[in-house]
Amino acid sequence: MIKHSYLATAMMVLPLAFGGIASAQTAAQQITGTPGSPGATTTIEGKQLPPEPPKFGGVINENAKDSKPYWPPSVVPPKGAPNVLLIMTDDQGYGVSGTFGGVIPTPSMDRVAEAGLRFTQFHSTALCSPTRAALITGRNHHSVGFGVIGEMSTGYPGYDSIIGPESATIGTILRDNGYATSWFGKNHNTPTYLYSVAGPFDQWPVGMGFQYFYGFMGGETDQWTPYLFRNTSQVFPWLGKPGYNLITDMADDAINYMSSLNAAAPDKPFFVYYVPGGTHSPHQPKKEWIDKFKGKFDMGWEKLREQIFANQKRLGVIPANTQLTPWPDTLPKWDSLSLIQKKLYAREAEVFAAYVAYTDYEIGRVIKAIEDMGQLDNTLIIYISGDNGTSAEGTLEGTPNQMTAYNGILKLPEAELMLHYEDWAPKKPTRICRWRGRGRLTRRSSGPSRLLRTSAAPGKAWSCHGLVTSPMPAASAPNSIT
Repeated sequence: MIKHSYLATAMMVLPLAFGGIASAQTAAQQITGTPGSPGATTTIEGKQLPPEPPKFGGVINENAKDSKPYWPPSVVPPKGAPNVLLIMTDDQGYGVSGTFGGVIPTPSMDRVAEAGLRFTQFHSTALCSPTRAALITGRNHHSVGFGVIGEMSTGYPGYDSIIGPESATIGTILRDNGYATSWFGKNHNTPTYLYSVAGPFDQWPVGMGFQYFYGFMGGETDQWTPYLFRNTSQVFPWLGKPGYNLITDMADDAINYMSSLNAAAPDKPFFVYYVPGGTHSPHQPKKEWIDKFKGKFDMGWEKLREQIFANQKRLGVIPANTQLTPWPDTLPKWDSLSLIQKKLYAREAEVFAAYVAYTDYEIGRVIKAIEDMGQLDNTLIIYISGDNGTSAEGTLEGTPNQMTAYNGILKLPEAELMLHYEDWAPKKPTRICRWRGRGRLTRRSSGPSRLLRTSAAPGKAWSCHGLVTSPMPAASAPNSIT
């Protein structure tokens, strides 16, 4: 168990992954092939990135027959350097995943946790962009321009949404050490005024050390028709595909990328940064996933809250002597609600749970692909459940249209909400924010419900001592890491 003030320092787990690199760099330089030949490779000491250009080792005379060519060696990681799959979901609190005591099955996260370690005091910054900036740089988010989300940047130091060249990302560091680096999913670390195919692209993933990018720009996107880019070109893969969903498409693209890399260069290690939009709004799982959770939340939030609390004690992710937070008098209890409210709020919970499970399933496909390539034993997998706590942005009632809350409409008539009961998630930009998680709001509410709530700290955009605790299994430590 680790406990640090900020996610950036908590990310000490990544240096563990790259311990083999660091130890090899302090040892003798590793050179393969004939020096000067096109196929020659070398490791680098790593004290300076990019490294100094190698000296020309050939001979140049007045004619070609008396001259000797010399190609600089390609930089490669030390032999046995591990692959890394860094996964982070969006807006999930401590009481969401089954892996950490929640009632929503997350078998892919279970697999990672059972193969390695569970970090129960892994702290995030309580907001999307800041957590992500800290994660990819290993620095306090204020020192890399993300004291707040990119959309609210102010142009002042620490809050301008710019990661400067003096702050290398993990993508840059590993790329310059010979890794294949890629980023799939949400990019909330490019200044909003640079969302243009005209560039410049130095603040896009491809300009921050990630050689391949397939994902969306900004804090959220419609999963049916996403604002999607491949590297720097906007793409529209949903055209002509009625059943398209980005959660699945993103997994497909990551699998295709890794498979192609493995076929072309099986000895080249990869760093895959995998950050799906689930479960940030809009909540848009496929219908078959919603159907799996029909009736699962009809017991109400108090009973389910108690169940999660007991599960967490049983799993040991909270101390055995932990006391359940008293229920605030300002929040209604389940039995005080009308039948319409119960029906509506249970439906909201079903859709959210479906989105969690659907996202975890597609993550599992990515992990299985690594296993099928024979690379699992040399891959470190880090699975972070949520870049911050769960969100209260959908108001006390939840909403089928997130723009209502953004425009100050905090309550809609129940009859209006019920009109969207059947199509709450399919093809609708829903923001379901009602049922709370353990110390974090589970993408559903800011107040009256605490289905998944089992501690006192609030969720996304709220912090306790400047941070929010997120579950993180770090597992599948490769055999090369000691």
